[in-house]
Amino acid sequence: MTRSSKLTRKTYRVQTVEDAKFIGSEYLMSIELNNVIEFGLPEIDDRFDIWRIPLKAKNGERIGEIVIDAISTFIDVHKTTSKDLLENRLLGRSERSKQKKAKTLEIPKLSMLRNTVGMGDSEDLLKELPNESVDLIFTSPPYYNAKPEYAEYLSYEDYLSKMKRIIHECTRVLNEGRFFVLNVSPILIRRASRSEASKRIAVPFDFHRLFIEEGYEFIDDIIWVKPEGAGWATGRGRRFAADRNPLQYKPVPVTEYILVYRKKTDKLIDWLIRKHPDRDAVANSKIEDGYETTNIWKLPPAHCKEHPAVFPIELAERVIKYYSFQNDVVLDPFGGTGTTAKAAIKLRRRFALFEREQKYVDYIKNVTLKEVIGSLDINWINIDFDKNEFRKLFDL
Repeated sequence: MTRSSKLTRKTYRVQTVEDAKFIGSEYLMSIELNNVIEFGLPEIDDRFDIWRIPLKAKNGERIGEIVIDAISTFIDVHKTTSKDLLENRLLGRSERSKQKKAKTLEIPKLSMLRNTVGMGDSEDLLKELPNESVDLIFTSPPYYNAKPEYAEYLSYEDYLSKMKRIIHECTRVLNEGRFFVLNVSPILIRRASRSEASKRIAVPFDFHRLFIEEGYEFIDDIIWVKPEGAGWATGRGRRFAADRNPLQYKPVPVTEYILVYRKKTDKLIDWLIRKHPDRDAVANSKIEDGYETTNIWKLPPAHCKEHPAVFPIELAERVIKYYSFQNDVVLDPFGGTGTTAKAAIKLRRRFALFEREQKYVDYIKNVTLKEVIGSLDINWINIDFDKNEFRKLFDL
């Protein structure tokens, strides 16, 4: 049976789109909203013998609908969006539109944040930073209980909850439209006994959910590929290599994710480049020939006897070059041994590092910064600092 014959059989008095629009127009006139609301395409819902007319604001956003009884031609007031709700939605969109227009006129300002090293929980230390004082965040979060050094969370949910709070604080300090880049990989929880199975947790995908929930825009997934043989230290794959039994196959992990997110904004990246207040910094930050053109980055891993999980400085350099300008502030809320700061100084950026372990803070002072420091313009938070001793340390 055709749609038209069904309409005829049910003796609908509202037969066509034009009929529905006419009734809808009369209704909008009766509530004095006919000049500010437009129609979408009316559709018949013959399961319930009704017509639905989508209602849109002038900017095209849907704000409600009119529901018409196809047999009686009456407006179903219980299913039709009320006048009060339509007005509230219209006013709300109007106010947001005004705010967006006003915000677009704002010119970005340079951050006044100095080079900073803080010792303590980054969730707390981030509160020390002003709003939108950071231009790029690059970090590798602590492992979830994958190594004895990190066994500090009651559960994986507890770990993710902590990371969520830190990401939330990072969002406040990150400039509008700028990037949060995360180095993360699945982790292996070793089995406690031969009667148990080991577990591999897909940490990157859970972090992706945290960023989306925080309102970030997903930009890219970059795959960091390590040389063949780099993953054998985990022991994964050895059993299959020996027995070759189906079901036992487990590939040796030689990759990690570099996940790239952008803090949401209505401004295009081109706008941020054009309106950057330091034109020399923009010109001097151009990427030279030989840059990585794909999302497959082949880099050897780094090793440090003082820290179990460091990333290579080449990785930090690529991220900083591709996602920031000279003199920008680069934040690493899990500073470790300070690789991000070292790369930032080398590329003429400022840095902010937070680290909770005293031994790693000492390493940052005594090793990492000694290699690259050019001045004493460092803001130390919760760190005993003797300027004369620091001067002697660096022969200044």
